[in-house]
Amino acid sequence: MDLVKAQQARRVLDRLVGFELSPVLWRKVKPSLSAGRVQSVTVRLIVDREREIRDFNKDTFYRVSAQFSLKDGSVVKAAISEKFKTLEEAQAFLEKCKDAEFTIESVVSKPSKKSPAPPFTTSSLQQEAARKLGFSVNQTMVVAQHLYESGKITYMRTDSFNLSDTAVDGAKLAIGDKYGENYSHPRKFSTKSKGAQEAHEAIRPTYLEKDSVSGDRNEERLYSLIWKRTIASQMADAQLEKTTVKIGVSLADKQFVAQGEVIKFDGFLKLYQVSTDEDGESNADSGMLPPMTVGENLSLISGQGVQRFTLHPPRYSEASLVKKLEELGIGRPSTYAPTISTIQKRGYVEKKSTEGIEREYNFLEVTPAGLSKEVKTETTGKEKNKLFPTDIGEVVNDFLIENFDNILSFNFTADVEREFDQIADGKVSWNKMIDDFYSDFHKKVEHTLEHSERATGERLLGEDPETGKPVYARIGRFGPMIQIGHVDDEEKPKFTSLIPPLKISSVTFEEAMSLFKLPRMLGEYEGKKLYAAIGRFGPYLRLGDMFVSIKAANGDDPYTITYDRGAELIKEKIEADKKALLKTFDEDPDLRIIEGRYGPYIKLVKANYKILPKGTDPMSLSYEDCLEMIEKQPKKTKKAAAKKTTAKKTTKKAAAKKPAVKKKPAAKKTTTKKTTAKKTAAKKA
Repeated sequence: MDLVKAQQARRVLDRLVGFELSPVLWRKVKPSLSAGRVQSVTVRLIVDREREIRDFNKDTFYRVSAQFSLKDGSVVKAAISEKFKTLEEAQAFLEKCKDAEFTIESVVSKPSKKSPAPPFTTSSLQQEAARKLGFSVNQTMVVAQHLYESGKITYMRTDSFNLSDTAVDGAKLAIGDKYGENYSHPRKFSTKSKGAQEAHEAIRPTYLEKDSVSGDRNEERLYSLIWKRTIASQMADAQLEKTTVKIGVSLADKQFVAQGEVIKFDGFLKLYQVSTDEDGESNADSGMLPPMTVGENLSLISGQGVQRFTLHPPRYSEASLVKKLEELGIGRPSTYAPTISTIQKRGYVEKKSTEGIEREYNFLEVTPAGLSKEVKTETTGKEKNKLFPTDIGEVVNDFLIENFDNILSFNFTADVEREFDQIADGKVSWNKMIDDFYSDFHKKVEHTLEHSERATGERLLGEDPETGKPVYARIGRFGPMIQIGHVDDEEKPKFTSLIPPLKISSVTFEEAMSLFKLPRMLGEYEGKKLYAAIGRFGPYLRLGDMFVSIKAANGDDPYTITYDRGAELIKEKIEADKKALLKTFDEDPDLRIIEGRYGPYIKLVKANYKILPKGTDPMSLSYEDCLEMIEKQPKKTKKAAAKKTTAKKTTKKAAAKKPAVKKKPAAKKTTTKKTTAKKTAAKKA
């Protein structure tokens, strides 16, 4: 029951935080937002990292390396361990190298070993599957769920490294059969994670003698990864020999250092190598060095001085974010995947790749013939599937930190996890824990609702040269936007959407003002004006009541699209609409049957109604049949206030277009049905 109480406490606390904070965000920032004890702290991690990157001051230095030849013709690569701060320092040192003598001053060889990683927990599986297989955190959990449900692996939500005796014995047999007894080394691992519950065994294959399973491609790949990691954890250490050689320079007080590593016994490396976030697949063998003796002279083949730049902290990938959450003790194995999915669905964070930019760097090279210098180019800043905070994510984060700093504290989130553990151990009353938290928290919520200002992330960019009014970048009801003037001015302010990749935090005055060049009139198409513009859902073309999306993927841009290209897109839209139109009615041209994505449906003016039941022939339906189906459609709950006004206008327009018809006595019944349909549409709105 103590475990049940701990689960209740977790659920109640998370509901209290989410249900009380989310409405605050609706009123003070923007509708349809949400907050949560774990998700909001996760967003904070990503926002903080982005600001570190934004504030990072790049520095430059020079790294010097060289290639030497021995008497027997062997080549040795070595480098200066120190960094040179300036071009002049690197150049001066390389000048000395041109005429210097090089002597081996020391050769040190030390035996070393490398031990295997423990079997998978939820977080380490998510990280390794991301690095080795390219899976998202959510994809990993979905595939693992399928493997678990089909009995191929043990439970996949765990923070334990422990393997059962059955598993250890099974691994020993499998290793002996495949690699030999000398590769087997049974061992137990213990977790070092904060607040680990260790309620389940580590993730492992159910039957360790099976090194593969049948299934779809992703299931086969993930199972293979789990099998290798489990078996490798029970294999012998890799035995290595590391050699370090120091090479003296006669005309300078610095030393070149050459390092080599030789695998004497591969052990677990025969099967598995752990990946890292920085370099993907690690390589245990960094190469052998030729035999060398102290006092031996070397000849310089060439030396290089390469300009390098300090790197900003890396953005989080899904895998590295999971690792950070685990280090801080935030969340549980079962929460990592849904948390990362939620913050992306809410629009606080987006996962994207960047192409990088070209930059120049200095390259120096010295040979016995002399020293040369040239400027080379390289691509830098290229990132794949990294997490970036959005404008709304940053504004929400700042608002919550300002008003609920304790909830957004990393320590609070980890401390709460420890309190849940104490409840599970019977040391703390769950009711008291919740009461102590809620009494202060609820007061803060009420105070924030009453006294805090609306959060918009407003940033002053400059002054409009035409009107002299201030130009702001800020969050509006429908997202990031640019505003000229104040809301309380006599003249209504101008607004335009801020389209990606522009952001509130980085958009320039010039970029902001260029957005007001829209809408652009491209010309007239069949007597109507054709415009290119940007709206709530992105760039589009407008021709009367018709709207057509402009897609950057097709090379189209609202600022540069030509009339000919616009006319082509309009024609394509008209043709597509004609194909989708199944039936119209003489009684009311605004009542139509359309072929939609999920099947035929009824459309009245701009309002969409029920998808036709399966097996219904759209062409056999009469006008009265359609009205009856509209009338019988169940009422929908009100989802958004914004839709309400639009729907009312649509209903009024539909009603205005349908005057009462008096032809025959039978027509009276039809008119009644039409009136009922109008009322139903109004109720629906």
